Amino acid sequence: MPILDQNIIDLPSKKTISVRLEPALNAIHSLTLVTRSRHVSGFSDWVIRTAESMSQEEWQRHELVMIGLHYAVTPERSWTSFPAYLDHLEAMEPAALQAKLLDAYAKIYAFEDGPSEAIKALPPIDRYAALESLETYLSFLRQHFDERHIDVDLETRTYPYVTQPTQMQALIVSHLREMWDRYLAQEWERIKPMLLDSVQAFNAIDFSSMSKLEAARFITGQDLNEAKWQHVLSASEQTIFVPNAHIGPYLGHFMSPEATGIFFGARLPKGIQMEAPDLSRNELLVRLSALADDSRLRILKLVSQQGEMRSQEIIQTLELSQSAASRHLTQLSASGYLSERRCEGAKCYTLNSERLEETLSALSSYLQSSRAAG
Repeated sequence: MPILDQNIIDLPSKKTISVRLEPALNAIHSLTLVTRSRHVSGFSDWVIRTAESMSQEEWQRHELVMIGLHYAVTPERSWTSFPAYLDHLEAMEPAALQAKLLDAYAKIYAFEDGPSEAIKALPPIDRYAALESLETYLSFLRQHFDERHIDVDLETRTYPYVTQPTQMQALIVSHLREMWDRYLAQEWERIKPMLLDSVQAFNAIDFSSMSKLEAARFITGQDLNEAKWQHVLSASEQTIFVPNAHIGPYLGHFMSPEATGIFFGARLPKGIQMEAPDLSRNELLVRLSALADDSRLRILKLVSQQGEMRSQEIIQTLELSQSAASRHLTQLSASGYLSERRCEGAKCYTLNSERLEETLSALSSYLQSSRAAG
């Protein structure tokens, strides 16, 4: 199932566009990224270190909670802190947590068609029928997810917890508290000032003259595909942006009838004059990370020499596996070094020289500012 998406229902701000810290959502998203670290390159060092530190048993439990029970652990509203949200989860009626998970699943396909009216028209879920057996549960999931997004082995391990809400709640709360205490609490204290700098800087911007797509491009710093993101951004009236310190060059989004949200790599607005060395260094590290790999450098050199190339041509020329090439091309595209487009049913890539020049300029500026400060 898609795991970069989140679901949030009740948001306090009524601004059409806002940038917010969202501590609970931020923490859940960072913990979710850990589950992707074995398949996606470019996440922060904290994500990689956390994944490498986990035992096999802890990893399997983390996958079960963050993917199998993903929509049960996702906040439904804003929280002042992650521990406060954990207290809320612990105080919930177990049956309500089970209902939250199944209701979220039932609404997922409705989001794709325009959430507000579609969700209101949905009939109540027959939970007894959905949970009658493992087969009926998997069938229920297939009604709402593409088959390729369903990990049958993981859902088989998840099913007993879904049918036993008390055990599900105990697993979720104990695991999230352990992850917070062992991995994330100290990291949150480190990154929180940096995230607040990003929030403050963007909230000083007047977005009233921008369309949602223009604002999204400005805030994320990415040339978002209009066809894809216009659909996402038009799904609800409010759009909130949440800076994350661990997502690298990628974006994540969460949706509800009331709000659409986007996770983006913590950064400063282009052109703003603000001293935030940690934030500048974080953004620079994301860019340099994409270049710190032999295969990715070879891809960039090849495309630079040959001009536009199809993904299959790159794979064959450099003798890369399909999975490795996909991972490298995804990171290079997300980082802006390659421009991607569809050409006759394939993905074609060209070098974005301007992005390379911007990175060199940003590195030079950072080193000069560091020397001046010293």
